[in-house]
Amino acid sequence: QGAMAEKILVTGGAGYIGSHCVLELLQAGYVPVVIDNFHNAIQGADALPESLQRVQQIVQQPILFQELDITDEAALQELFSKHRFSAVMHFAGLKAVGESVQKPLEYYRVNLTGTIRLLETMKAHGVKNMVFSSSATVYGDPKYLPLDENHPVGGCTNPYGKSKFFIEEMIQDLCKAERDWNAVLLRYFNPIGAHESGMIGEDPQGIPNNLMPYVAQVAVGRREFLSVFGNDYKTDDGTGVRDYIHVVDLAKGHIAALKKLKENCGCKIYNLGTGTGYSVLQMVRAMEKASGREIQYRIVGRREGDVASCYANPALAEQELGWKAAFGLDKMCEDLWRWQLQNPTGF
Repeated sequence: QGAMAEKILVTGGAGYIGSHCVLELLQAGYVPVVIDNFHNAIQGADALPESLQRVQQIVQQPILFQELDITDEAALQELFSKHRFSAVMHFAGLKAVGESVQKPLEYYRVNLTGTIRLLETMKAHGVKNMVFSSSATVYGDPKYLPLDENHPVGGCTNPYGKSKFFIEEMIQDLCKAERDWNAVLLRYFNPIGAHESGMIGEDPQGIPNNLMPYVAQVAVGRREFLSVFGNDYKTDDGTGVRDYIHVVDLAKGHIAALKKLKENCGCKIYNLGTGTGYSVLQMVRAMEKASGREIQYRIVGRREGDVASCYANPALAEQELGWKAAFGLDKMCEDLWRWQLQNPTGF
């Protein structure tokens, strides 16, 4: 790392995807400065989140971290006065689909005002490059498959998805108004798996909202059985089909996005997925194979807001970012299982 290594602000960098991106940033020679409010991260030693303690152990380099909430304008101003950032990677936000239906105001307050304050602070300090964590939920109910970046957006089925869509719109408007701004909006499909060291991974607090952490917890004996929401969808086996992407592939997509910003790209939008859809039952079987354990499940009613099938056309990211998912389903499940086995109760 030379003295000129670029400082990248990573908001929500102690979370599942954030921590894997911090690792990739360090390995690519950047200097990440991480902020997180511990809403979804576990406190470790030295005031560092446990996830980042682990990243430090993997890369053998210290990480700059500050406990900070992105809705705290004064704290953001102070942070930007202290560091010269070349870009911001914005992961911070509330992210549970079901909870967003129950608590819409909280989701809009944190996700929207948090992002507005972040963008205002960036503007005030002349930081004009952003990579934003968006989501395939912005596509709503698919009109066609696979989903490409031109598919209509905004028909979102929950406040979480709407908050991602609104933020995309805000960033696009900002880039139109301010021609020297650059942003890459990354629409994630379903990130799973963990770093192959087994030292960092997804650590859901309470009952997991996502399929694979739940499946892994059943395999490890922490939960009795998996509830499968609906087996009467118009899919091969009746269960919902999704595009799962290895979190390390996803993180590498963010490094490619940072390089794209350097081209003064304006506002660009890319899907990060594999292009392959797997059903719930296919995922259960893949996890049984990886773990060598039987996974009990029960069919229950459909869940509100779920679509039958959702998978990406990832061709644009390959053409314009030179990025492509490298890891398949077996690797995703093996890495998830290693993480679960080494950390049966999370961090």
